[in-house]
Amino acid sequence: MLAGYFKKGWQRNLAVLWFGCFITGFGNSMTMPFLPLFIDTLGHFTSWQLNILSGLAFSITFLAKAIVSPLWGRLADRKGRKLMCLRASGVMTITITLIAMTTNVWVLIVLRAIQGSFSGYINNAQAIIAAEAPSDKKGQAMGTLATGQVTGTLLGPLIGGFLAGRFGYRASFFIAGALMFVVFWTTLFFVHEQFKPIAAAAMRPIKAVFSTISAPRVLIGVFLTTLVVQASATSIQPIVSLFVRQLLGGHGDVAMISGIVSAAPGMATLIAASSMGRVIDHVGAQKILVLGLIAAVLVLVPMVFLQNVKEFIFLRFLFGLSDAAVIPAYQTLMTVNSPKDAFGRIFSYSQSFQAMGSVIGPMLGSFIASLAGYRSVFLLTLVLEVICLAYVVFAGKHPKKIKIEN
Repeated sequence: MLAGYFKKGWQRNLAVLWFGCFITGFGNSMTMPFLPLFIDTLGHFTSWQLNILSGLAFSITFLAKAIVSPLWGRLADRKGRKLMCLRASGVMTITITLIAMTTNVWVLIVLRAIQGSFSGYINNAQAIIAAEAPSDKKGQAMGTLATGQVTGTLLGPLIGGFLAGRFGYRASFFIAGALMFVVFWTTLFFVHEQFKPIAAAAMRPIKAVFSTISAPRVLIGVFLTTLVVQASATSIQPIVSLFVRQLLGGHGDVAMISGIVSAAPGMATLIAASSMGRVIDHVGAQKILVLGLIAAVLVLVPMVFLQNVKEFIFLRFLFGLSDAAVIPAYQTLMTVNSPKDAFGRIFSYSQSFQAMGSVIGPMLGSFIASLAGYRSVFLLTLVLEVICLAYVVFAGKHPKKIKIEN
């Protein structure tokens, strides 16, 4: 896929950053689907306690990320986005390795909070490519970069499931930490960013930046979509292995099948995202975003009523096809509506909304699953997608703020 990108300039950066995003997605996804099962080995918990602790362990990383990301975004606009990629990959190496050695659930939660506070590899990689890719290649470039994280997210649960079943849950964390160490060094030596440092006094305030954006409602719609897509993806993460165990009736390899369920959307997105990026360059990102959200709504309706694992895997695959349209579409809209001198901050705000989705999704998913059963989580996701679709359609028709004259 990336053979044509091993050239000088933005193509080479795209290839190296694709690898970094791949490993980042891989490292997260190879451990996330089995985190509730790992937590269950760290103590004796009731079903309610396990649901809440799992939701907290998922959410704390993203809560910290949501709070801290704008500060890192400002630093990225001043010092460069490559430095932020190095910071994120370096800290992730340390925290994931330490999680592999912990025997206490609260230590695990603290380490995940630290990891979230220093995260940001993928959004800074996106900012680098967004700033350097030619205008007629932005959709394709962002779509290709998105396949890096998606491919990692796809392969992670499968390999993580194999490792968990054969060598225990800790093996996945050790390997993820080692791979992030490789990402740190490849980014250091092979990514060359064209960036001139900006003094703090010379930076435009973020209010001034937003005042120059021609379609602010479209950008807000992008942020909302980022939040909803992530909330939809993560709402079932704390309960996916528990729901699979229920669907299997206590029989079968829960860890492996949970990995397949988690990987199904990534498989679909991997197949379609790069091609969809080229479609976006010709058709327009706004139209593709709306169509992708409509597809997501249509898939979620039967998901509320699913009865077996095969249906679960198939519907999750279809949901991934909708993401293949939505993700590169909103990334392209964000790129074309953001001033270049504020890419770091705009993309960091996107990361904050994505992180908030990862907070809201698991916590609401865990809470609602505990009160009304696992299928109710899909109904929650359906409602979020409908709200997002309604606003995106409105923002597309009325992109500018309405000025009220006296």
